[in-house]
Amino acid sequence: MTMTTTAAPGFSTTAAALRRLYFVRFAFAIVWAAVMIPLAKDLNPLTVALFVLYPLFDVAAAIVDSRSSRAIGSPRLLYVNIAVSLLAAIGLGVAGASDASAVLRVWGTWAVVAGLVQLIVGVTRRKLGGQWPMIISGGISVLAGGSFIAGASADNPALTNAVGYAIPGAIFFLIAAIRLGRAAKGN
Repeated sequence: MTMTTTAAPGFSTTAAALRRLYFVRFAFAIVWAAVMIPLAKDLNPLTVALFVLYPLFDVAAAIVDSRSSRAIGSPRLLYVNIAVSLLAAIGLGVAGASDASAVLRVWGTWAVVAGLVQLIVGVTRRKLGGQWPMIISGGISVLAGGSFIAGASADNPALTNAVGYAIPGAIFFLIAAIRLGRAAKGN
């Protein structure tokens, strides 16, 4: 005997919207990392622009998320994420005029704060389903951010480590999108 549950009003619509958003976030992060890996050996205007682009994409994603998930709760934490990511983009632009250490410090700080927000949002959305990958990803982001900040003090800090950060995040977005499939169908 199989048991079917019906999602609360708003859950399936929100799950479907988040599922689409997570697929887009997966694709963006994979493409961004693929483009950045060969470029991240040197800090130049192109790499700085691409580093700035990543949190700006996060801003756009958080705006879409906040609009599509109002039915299941307050988007207040997503507004925090928008502000933090905007500040990170500005900070990365400024740090890019300095050196790789400065970029890593800003990137790491952003990863810590954005990771905490992602973790908390994931916990508050547990009932929606498909959020464990987001919770785990948020926790990993906090740890990775700390390692970027620590790595900024190395003799020869490597930006490629920061670029590699996008790949596990992309995979977690893909897993979450797949797991949201049932909730998006209203089951």
